Amino acid sequence: MKPALLPANQPADRFYKGGRQIAELRGTGPAASHEPEDWVASTTAVFGQEHVGLTVLPDGRLLRDAIAADPVGWLGPAHVQRFGSDPALLVKLLDAGRRLPVHAHPDVPFAQARLGLEHGKTEAWVVLEPARVHLGFTRDVGVDELAAWVRTQATEQVLEAMHALDLEAGDAVLVPAGLPHAIGEGALVVELQEPTDLSILLEWSGFEIDGAVDGHLGLGFDVALGAVDRRGWSAEEIGRLRGATAGRTGDLLPAAAAFFRVERSRGPRVLAPGLAVLVVTHGTGELATGGAPLPLMRGDTVVLPAAAGEVTVEGPDLEMLVCRPPAP
Repeated sequence: MKPALLPANQPADRFYKGGRQIAELRGTGPAASHEPEDWVASTTAVFGQEHVGLTVLPDGRLLRDAIAADPVGWLGPAHVQRFGSDPALLVKLLDAGRRLPVHAHPDVPFAQARLGLEHGKTEAWVVLEPARVHLGFTRDVGVDELAAWVRTQATEQVLEAMHALDLEAGDAVLVPAGLPHAIGEGALVVELQEPTDLSILLEWSGFEIDGAVDGHLGLGFDVALGAVDRRGWSAEEIGRLRGATAGRTGDLLPAAAAFFRVERSRGPRVLAPGLAVLVVTHGTGELATGGAPLPLMRGDTVVLPAAAGEVTVEGPDLEMLVCRPPAP
């Protein structure tokens, strides 16, 4: 089994604009205006859809089916012993052509109890292009107050009650499940997350989505808003969610280890065996696995199966993000 170079996998007609920066990064030519996400090495479908969002391998198989047919080869025996055939990871490129609506994601206990799923949606962003984001409430917000904001679409009140954080290229930020957030216009991020597509909308006015129908995961807002973290976070607590900055290599978010791992790699190195998703952010180089080398350039995305063993990375100016599921 060898590393597989993946084409772009961008679900069409999303409810917010974006896609130009992904096309520029990947060199894929003109971009559609509402393809703001590239689901990389995805075994997760868009919520409520059967196949949209799933990665197709170069040989024509769905990655989901290939892993199901050979979980040990793709994921490794230790991973399979802990997680079964679940890769326990989803990676995306996300290009915010406009500010995203304020939303939140359920945690594992909520997803298990209300949706019958094993994963919630803790996520993290590694920033490629800077932007302002909104993250967490600055004060405690009551149940009725939050419900009224959502019912009346009081966007300004919601944003005024949130922390604003200006992110720079190279920053890494952990976003725990439940925490309300909104990525600002102009951002380009590599997003790691638990492998679900679960969003609870606090805002949808002005977006191409009927949030009153599609914003509560089919649970109704009286139930869905119970997943939102209404606690007031201090500026120091929010600041601690910001992990590594641009100059750092190695593990960028140690606090995320229970959900996923991400490291920034520069120059030649050897990658340890295990499932990995690689996103090349700068330079050129190649992967060597004992057979023909796989050339790499900025914008490439690669899925690395466990059975490939140790993989040698060559290229003095090559920079990439190495994304992995939690350690088994």
